[in-house]
Amino acid sequence: MAVCDAAAKGRLGYDPWLHTPNQAAALRLACGKAGARAVAIDSNPIDAVWHDQPLPPVTPIVPHDIAFAGASSAEKRSRIAEILRSDKQDAAFLAQPDSIAWLLNVRGNDIPFSPLPLSFALLHRDARVHLFVDPRKLDEVAHAHLGSAVMASSPASLAAALDMLGSAGKSVRVDPDAAPEWVARRLRAAGAVVAAAADPCALPKATKTPTELAGIRAAHVRDGAALSRFLCWLDTAAASGQLSESAAAERLASFRAAGEHYRGPSFPTISAAGAHGAIVHYRVSRATDAVLEPDSLYLVDSGAQYLDGTTDVTRTVCIGRPTEEMRERFTLVLKGHIALATARFPRGTTGSQLDALARIALWRAGLDYDHGTGHGVGFYLGVHEGPQRISKLPSREPLQPGMVVSNEPGYYKADAYGIRIENLVAVTSPITSSSGEHAMMGFETLTLAPIDRRLVVHQMLDDDEAAWLDSYHARVASELAPLVDSATRAWLLAATRPIRQTG
Repeated sequence: MAVCDAAAKGRLGYDPWLHTPNQAAALRLACGKAGARAVAIDSNPIDAVWHDQPLPPVTPIVPHDIAFAGASSAEKRSRIAEILRSDKQDAAFLAQPDSIAWLLNVRGNDIPFSPLPLSFALLHRDARVHLFVDPRKLDEVAHAHLGSAVMASSPASLAAALDMLGSAGKSVRVDPDAAPEWVARRLRAAGAVVAAAADPCALPKATKTPTELAGIRAAHVRDGAALSRFLCWLDTAAASGQLSESAAAERLASFRAAGEHYRGPSFPTISAAGAHGAIVHYRVSRATDAVLEPDSLYLVDSGAQYLDGTTDVTRTVCIGRPTEEMRERFTLVLKGHIALATARFPRGTTGSQLDALARIALWRAGLDYDHGTGHGVGFYLGVHEGPQRISKLPSREPLQPGMVVSNEPGYYKADAYGIRIENLVAVTSPITSSSGEHAMMGFETLTLAPIDRRLVVHQMLDDDEAAWLDSYHARVASELAPLVDSATRAWLLAATRPIRQTG
C-alpha cells in the first residue's frame, strides 16, 4: 500500500520510469487522501548529482539454440500475435527482459545470475517486433538470428515509435504491473488507446513445452550429481571444524562448473551455518563468514543456469549430532514438503489454495514460516518467474501443466538454526482415475539430491510419507550413481537407504 507523507496541498514528485501504472495510481490515491498531489517529473534529480553512475551494461546478445528452446522465435511471435488479434489490440509493449529473451530466443549477460539482455520491445499484431536495444549488443550472428521480421533500434528511438502508434490511434497492450508508467503516459498523450492487460508472453513462457521440460530434467540430473559430490565432500570437510561458509559455497560452485551446459549460478548461494540459517535471505560476506561448527545445522540454498534449464535447491544437513528438537522440526518441514509434492488438484486451482498443505504439520505444532512456499522458475531465464506461485498471498493465476515451481517449506528459530527443504516441481497434465469424476493434476519432482535422513524422526512419518521418501531416494540413487565417482557413489547409496529399514 502506498503511503504519502506530503503536506496538504503539497506536491510529491515521482519518476514515471521507475513506477508501473498501478504503482503510480496507488501513489496518486494515497497523496489524494492526504490532500496532496503526486506529480510525474521529467528528469530524476538523483541522476543530476550521481556523477559516478555506472554506464548501462553492454554485453553481446546471443541466439538460444532451438534444440534447447523447442520452438522458433517465429512460432512464438505468431502465437503471441494471435493473442493480440483475439483481444483486438494492434501491438503490445514488452518491458520484461525475460519475456523478450523468450520471445526472440536470445540470451545475454546484462543482469547478474540471469542470462538476459536489457531491452524493450513492441510486438505488432502481424508478429513483427521492434526491438529497442543498444546496437553494440548485436553482431552479425545476432542480426541473422533475429531475421527480417525483427527491427532493432536504439532505445533513444522508443519515444518516436510510441508517438507513431499514438498518432495512428492504435490500441497498445501495456502491463500495468510491469511496464514503466512513462510508456502509458506517452502513448495516451500521442492519442493511442492503452489496453491494460498482463504481459502476453508471461503465461506461454511459464508453461514449458515438452522440449523445455526434457531439458530441465536433464539439467537437474547433472545438477544433482554436482550437489551430491558436494554433500559427500561436506561430510568429511565439515568434521574438521575449520570449514567456513564461503569456502563451502566456493567448493559447491566448482562442482557445478564442471557440468555440461553450465553458465553460472542462478542466484548468490545462501551458505548459512548455525544461526545464520535462521536468516531466510542470508548472504555470506567477509564480515559474517562463519565456521560450520560441530552439532549444528548447515543450510545451503543454491542453483545454476544451464543452457537447458535453471535449478534452485535447498538442503539442510546436520554437522555432527543434531538435537532432538532439530530432528523433530526438520521432520515437520519434511512432512509439509511431502504433502505438497503428493498433492492432487483439479484445473483452476491456484497456488494459494495449496499453500496450507505445506504448513499444516507445522501449524499443528504451533509453528510456521514467514515466506512463500513456492515461486515460479524460468527456462534458462530468471530463477524467479511469474505468474505462478504458492503462497498465503491470494493468487488469481491457476497452476497449469508445464509450469515449474519450487516446493520449499521451512522453519527458522531465531539466533539458533534454520531448516528448509526445497525441490523444484513441474505441474503435470490432468489424469482421470477409473473411479474419479474430475481430472486431477499434480506435481512431478524435478530436483534430485538426498534429503538428510539423519535429521528424520522416522516414527513421525506415516506409511505414505515414508514410502514417498524411500521412493524419492531410490530414484536419486538410480539416476545419480552412474554419474559420480566411486567415493561419492558409496556415500550416495548410504545416504539414500530406505528410512524404515534402519530408522
